[in-house]
Amino acid sequence: MNPPKETPALSHTKRVTTSLIAGAFAGAIAKTAIAPLDRTKINFQTSHERFSHTKAAKFIVKTYRQDGLFSLWRGNSATMARIVPYAALQFSAHEQWKHVLGIVDHEHGKHTSETLQYKRFVAGSLAGMTAQSLTYPLDLTRARLAVSPRSRYTNLLDVFSKIVKEEGFSTLYRGYIATMVGVIPYAGTSFFVYESLKNWHARKSEQPINPLERLIYGATAGGIAQTSSYPLDIVRRRLQVGQFSRGYSYSIIGILKEVYREEGIFHGWFKGITLNFIKGPIAVGLSFVTFDLMQNFLRTIV
Repeated sequence: MNPPKETPALSHTKRVTTSLIAGAFAGAIAKTAIAPLDRTKINFQTSHERFSHTKAAKFIVKTYRQDGLFSLWRGNSATMARIVPYAALQFSAHEQWKHVLGIVDHEHGKHTSETLQYKRFVAGSLAGMTAQSLTYPLDLTRARLAVSPRSRYTNLLDVFSKIVKEEGFSTLYRGYIATMVGVIPYAGTSFFVYESLKNWHARKSEQPINPLERLIYGATAGGIAQTSSYPLDIVRRRLQVGQFSRGYSYSIIGILKEVYREEGIFHGWFKGITLNFIKGPIAVGLSFVTFDLMQNFLRTIV
């Protein structure tokens, strides 16, 4: 598919609107596709049980047999409530931060020889921080809903109300600092790698980037990015669902020390990362390719 040239006459409002809509679609499609694997990963991240692919498969089968097929998507409505605004804000913010930092795009016929590489990383990090800050309570409630028994919470609103009533409003932001520390390398690296690969393609080939190439570039970005911040993802999840875990210190260093002491580095800090190597590239690849194609489409019809 030949991506259209972005018209210079496109107004700022239309640019933001198309980015928001395309980002929302990208997040919804990507997260729905890997929701069962995401629920499985969160289950192991928030427990002391050692991860293995065999145990992950058993968890999926057990969940299916006990609660049915759609139980594998338990918490996905909460995920959608969070990921749709999160992805919309992240992709739109990335477009705006690129503009603020003076980053231009080879794909639309512009030159980037003067653009410093670090700016791509900074733009991605700022985009992730912007979106995460505005949607963090939704991420926490989604994690609670994913790992809790059905009898504990009935829906997303129930999670919100019980957390505020039983634990206090500030609990909705438990793990926020760990998330911010982790989102800087994750979002920065993923956008940096994806944008760099697209610009590398534009310099080396006169052919437009096709959807499969976009998917490969996005998957590569996701695989590299998740490794750089994975231990902090463990910390974030355990802080978010702390009431379901035993004896955790509510600090980044405290949790890292305890996980290391009880489970080690690979089976603790990087628990479930091999599963993430399956779901992460799929999710990031799908989100990037969906965003690019949807945004290009929308900007030809507005």
